[in-house]
Amino acid sequence: MRRLGIGDMEVEDSAGDIAERLAEAFARREHPLCLCRPEGVPMYVARAGGRHVLKRMPGSGPRHDPDCDSYEPPHALSGLGAVDGEAIVENAEDGVTLLKLDFSLSKQAGRAAPASREAIDAGAVKTDGSRLSLRALLHYLWEQAEFNRWRPAMTGRRNWAVLRKFLLEAAEGKTAKGKSLADVLFIPEIFDADRDAAIAQRRETFLSRALKAEGKRRSLAMLIGEVKEIAPARFGHRVVIKHLPRFPFMLNEDVHRRINAVFAPELALWNATADSHLIAIATFGIDAAGIASIESIALMVVTDRWLPFENRYEAALIDALAKRGASFVKSLRYNLPAAHPIACVVLRQDGAAPLGMYIVPDGAEADYREKLDELIAESGIASWTWNIGDGAMPELPA
Repeated sequence: MRRLGIGDMEVEDSAGDIAERLAEAFARREHPLCLCRPEGVPMYVARAGGRHVLKRMPGSGPRHDPDCDSYEPPHALSGLGAVDGEAIVENAEDGVTLLKLDFSLSKQAGRAAPASREAIDAGAVKTDGSRLSLRALLHYLWEQAEFNRWRPAMTGRRNWAVLRKFLLEAAEGKTAKGKSLADVLFIPEIFDADRDAAIAQRRETFLSRALKAEGKRRSLAMLIGEVKEIAPARFGHRVVIKHLPRFPFMLNEDVHRRINAVFAPELALWNATADSHLIAIATFGIDAAGIASIESIALMVVTDRWLPFENRYEAALIDALAKRGASFVKSLRYNLPAAHPIACVVLRQDGAAPLGMYIVPDGAEADYREKLDELIAESGIASWTWNIGDGAMPELPA
């Protein structure tokens, strides 16, 4: 329950008329105050999912009380700090966010779409914050939908239908390449054999709008889905997405080869970690025969709680914290390379200051450790560190 200052009144966000009050604030372009702090923290109202929602003002997350739902760790503790304000430009006045992408959302007829850096660079990343890679865009939407957060009350409440709903809401109010992201983002509905025909009709209607020709160029759509398998086809390979059993996405040999090279760690983690999920974000087009083909792709592994992780040590820490009933925020890497330290999670302890939790890889060089020390010092919050080379996970905070 959150207390808000709207106009000259103080209300709770669970009040029966909160939707009406947010709509009125939106019409007045008023900035409600979150009263988690005595002085209040300004917020803004945006439209999402056909309703009005309360959003953090850009850069204001650390100003909220750590127990507040709007609290956000300092951006420098994740890859968000390198792209916020440049590749992600948020306008709190009209609620529209401009996203600058380093991959194409169209292709010229007869030519392959320009390969994204995602498919070229080992690790799929660069430290330049002026453009979002495919992986960075997936991290951004995952974070906007708050699937990098965990509270005990979330246990058993996440499934594909829930993910789809909030990821689509996260895409609303976002523009990229002159297009509304919601108009090109395809996330499959949860499969239901009894509604198969209706689901297929909605899919085809959406894709027919999203993939219209633009002169000599043809638009590409964007997919977010859970990978069921990547399997050989008669020619090349295909990606089968869960909830789309009869709608495969074809891969040519070049894209398949780059997936295996760039995303070898993700594929290995998915293969070795029970109950994990492999999430794909991809751009794709549909040819004259109605066949979908992937142009560029990025992969992310998530736990059974749908929290992203990069290695088995992160998975172990996330699992241990969740089993102890902790609330925390998982940091996401965005464009940053693996050699750049970030916090693994920021622990939100009830009534206590937040705690940054770091995992130092075995064999980390002096430069990595120096950057980590600088990051911890600049964050202004206490830290807990697990040095993998020292052995088992240290004792967790009480």
